[in-house]
Amino acid sequence: MNGREVFKIAVRALEESSREALSANNLAPGDIHHVVAHQANLRILEAVMKRLEVPMDRCHLNIEQVGNTSSASVPLTLDQALRANAIKDGQNVLMMAIGGGMSWGSALVRW
Repeated sequence: MNGREVFKIAVRALEESSREALSANNLAPGDIHHVVAHQANLRILEAVMKRLEVPMDRCHLNIEQVGNTSSASVPLTLDQALRANAIKDGQNVLMMAIGGGMSWGSALVRW
């Protein structure tokens, strides 16, 4: 795989799918309280957050503790955020993931 090209595709795909989820719910990036993302690469997450203009402190991270846990990363990160009582009722949680075969998606949940 060409790492630079994968990086570009991942950033673009996650930004676009996140914006699509926001648009479908008549919300803007500023309405996001929490981001729970696939923990494959910190640089990808930083780039997506920058493009969305959402502060990194809203993105829950665990990649430094557990590494890339593949398809378990979103539910694992969400569970950790909930156990830390970080997510409150009524807050908007944007979830995003990208995986092998270059498949991706985003979901927006009002907790």
